[in-house]
Amino acid sequence: MENDAFSFGIEPGGLRDIREIGILICYMLDNISKPFSSSDLIEIIQQNGIANYFATTSSISELIKNNNIKSDKDGKLLEITDNGRLISGQLYSELPLTIRQKVISSVSKLEENRVNEKQNPVLIQKLDSGGYNVTLKIADQNRDMMSLSIIVPSKKEAEQIKKNFHNSPVRVYSVILASLIGDEKLIKETIKELDND
Repeated sequence: MENDAFSFGIEPGGLRDIREIGILICYMLDNISKPFSSSDLIEIIQQNGIANYFATTSSISELIKNNNIKSDKDGKLLEITDNGRLISGQLYSELPLTIRQKVISSVSKLEENRVNEKQNPVLIQKLDSGGYNVTLKIADQNRDMMSLSIIVPSKKEAEQIKKNFHNSPVRVYSVILASLIGDEKLIKETIKELDND
């Protein structure tokens, strides 16, 4: 039963061994310049099918206990220690290259989305008349370059718009601008880029 719990949700080639997951966590934190949310770290590992929740949280606990990583007083942010850096530097090559590439790519995408969320706010408001008003903004330094409001029937759709917008606000802006000025070539190029992602 325990083996099933530690294997659930892991894709072929994923990690099941607590030691390997620990090396991966040290590798991830060693490649991030600042403390990182434990929930984001767990989510990245799970979403990529690399290891499951139980194995990952057990590994985090072991790493903290052995002073390889440390957490803040709330246990929400993780940071690598000198011991953890040593593990990362000496043992990272034991991890499959594809797994290392996946997690670093996911961390970069997550950090990019955090910047996008900060620079390009999305406001979701429930309407008394029903539905939700979603306002998207793209800012450039001290001015708004675009502000767009759209009404959708459900909270789920509003959240999906927010997520898609933060994935690539520049592309959203490009498609809207190209559509409004009638630049068919730019519309096609932008849609082609979106399809390739």
